[in-house]
Amino acid sequence: MRVIVFSTKPYDRQFLESANTSFNHDLTFLEARLTLETVELVKGYDCVCAFVNDQLNSEVLEILANYGVQTIALRCAGFNNVDLAVAQQRGLKVVRVPAYSPYAVAEHTAGLVLMLNRNLHRAYSRVRDGNFALSGLLGFDLHGRTVGVIGMGQIGQVFAKIMSGFGCRVIAYDKYPNQQCREHGIEFVDLPKLFAESDIISLHCPLTPDTQHMINAATIAQMKRGVMIINTSRGAVIDTQAVIRGLKSGQIGHLGLDVYEEEADVFFEDLSNEVIPDDALSRLLTFPNVVVTGHQAFFTKDALTCIAETTLQNITSIEQLGTCKNEIKR
Repeated sequence: MRVIVFSTKPYDRQFLESANTSFNHDLTFLEARLTLETVELVKGYDCVCAFVNDQLNSEVLEILANYGVQTIALRCAGFNNVDLAVAQQRGLKVVRVPAYSPYAVAEHTAGLVLMLNRNLHRAYSRVRDGNFALSGLLGFDLHGRTVGVIGMGQIGQVFAKIMSGFGCRVIAYDKYPNQQCREHGIEFVDLPKLFAESDIISLHCPLTPDTQHMINAATIAQMKRGVMIINTSRGAVIDTQAVIRGLKSGQIGHLGLDVYEEEADVFFEDLSNEVIPDDALSRLLTFPNVVVTGHQAFFTKDALTCIAETTLQNITSIEQLGTCKNEIKR
């Protein structure tokens, strides 16, 4: 199948080309994101391979269908950037990678917790400048603290186990509580109870109308003063302006983000010689108790290998069978 791959970085090409030795698809790699401005480039291709910040709204999908594209292969788990109703109406098959390495994201999340708690980011910078003072670096024992996990899919479950290993009490919220998690000592609670009792809150839920801006002024007010919030799910689960106000007031004590609601034009790019155009993101980066990573949680050799292999297998299944176990249907 002729496949055009958008939002390509060198590592995407490396892992996809390596995996493609077993599939032999005709791959064309583009660094550009898929948008209304770049959609003309899909002419002559059967499949579009897209990533988290590519635009697959109704206008783009209509053009893809008119150009004869048959398949949209997402090399990610989330699909909130796809208008599934239009895709189905136009006969476009949409496939994704529902699970690659839950350990990659969960371990990165735990890393953010440790970094923020023990101020490792600040300590690293200080020591490199010859400052070995400990003032301002005070943390707390994770043992005995309560960690609230919102979203108990594979990533949430792995993260919960990691935090249990630190001796934390883990409580969780999910629309579909998992009995196996209960057997491992995880207590499922409603959101108000989770907000009220958690010292650390970690977000592992998909972006849906129900979860958009789940963390907002009202829910932040329900939390413990000085709460730590970690988001490695989707940026728009958090209301950025509400979080900034929470940081300024001290209601939020620590914030760790691997995703950001307006990340599309910033993340995955080198802006070190430019002024960051996003005022809210720039403001977040000024707080000493905030750590932002650039959508990096998935970024391990294991995860990239799985993403590449699953993506190409999905394309092959659609080409040969007309269906795929990882197809998204409304």
